[in-house]
Amino acid sequence: MSKLLKRLAATAVLGLLAVSAAAEEAQIRLATAFPENTSWVQELVKWSERVNSKGKGLVKISFIGGPRAIPTFEIGNAVKSGVVDMALSPGAFYTNVFPEADMLKMAQIPVSEQRKNGAIEYINKVWNEKGNMVYLARMVEGYPFHIFLTQKIDKLDLTGKKIRVSPAIRPAVQALNGNVINIPPGEIYTALERSVIDGYGWSIGGIFDLKIAPLTKFRVDPGFYDADVSLIMNLDKWKSMTPQQRDFIQKMAMEIESNSSYWHKEGEDEKKKQNASGIQPLTFGAAETAKYLDAVYEAGWADLIKTSPVHGPKLRALLSKEAMRKQ
Repeated sequence: MSKLLKRLAATAVLGLLAVSAAAEEAQIRLATAFPENTSWVQELVKWSERVNSKGKGLVKISFIGGPRAIPTFEIGNAVKSGVVDMALSPGAFYTNVFPEADMLKMAQIPVSEQRKNGAIEYINKVWNEKGNMVYLARMVEGYPFHIFLTQKIDKLDLTGKKIRVSPAIRPAVQALNGNVINIPPGEIYTALERSVIDGYGWSIGGIFDLKIAPLTKFRVDPGFYDADVSLIMNLDKWKSMTPQQRDFIQKMAMEIESNSSYWHKEGEDEKKKQNASGIQPLTFGAAETAKYLDAVYEAGWADLIKTSPVHGPKLRALLSKEAMRKQ
């Protein structure tokens, strides 16, 4: 064989090896339900970069973007159908796929305990069967929702108030007699500016990212429920990966979850920032506050169990305060 042919043969072999290596590397398309300037998404992008660095040759995540790529309330269908392989989203944004998704926000016990008491295992059973999804990890916890208002209220009653909601807090606002309006996050600013709404529900953090803090005057304290921003993945894609790839992705997802308590501190810092910006906290007496919290949790569970009479009671037993008392 001539030297030229030998060189060509060697080049061909190297090319085949490169193609084989590339074929073995799992390609994962990642999207998010949130605008790309939010702190959650910024952390997600950093995480994906760490995954790509540590998992080079094993997995590669391509971040395709937020709502400009996949509309907020289509994120669940995008994961279920495999349009994207992985997403960061709260369950409230994909209740159009299955109603149980919204139960994650009701958790009153830490995610670490949920992994011990069987809650995460049961969640994955439901997510697999009804959403063609794997529930990988919870990025955020200890990050409650609040009602933010443009006008002061003297009691915990939103009668006559038009409040922007996501499906996550609709029952809570309705329990407080508010008129609910479903608006994507990116449209809240315009709705406030045009007085289409009198307030909105949002987690304790994020209102500066969304540029809506200057239009906000009051915050109802304390908050309720818990922002369940989590990583989910298409089940078919998960099954298509090797055990080594799945183990690596789960390990990296747990890195996010192990830092979930960070968001509680971030939330407290966010409160201070809001207060300093002129947003006034509205607090009420102990009896009225207890009544309000009982009302929003009962309304939340009643609504969820009505939509899921089989899984609802089981998830309530695993996620509520009673679950901790039983241990």
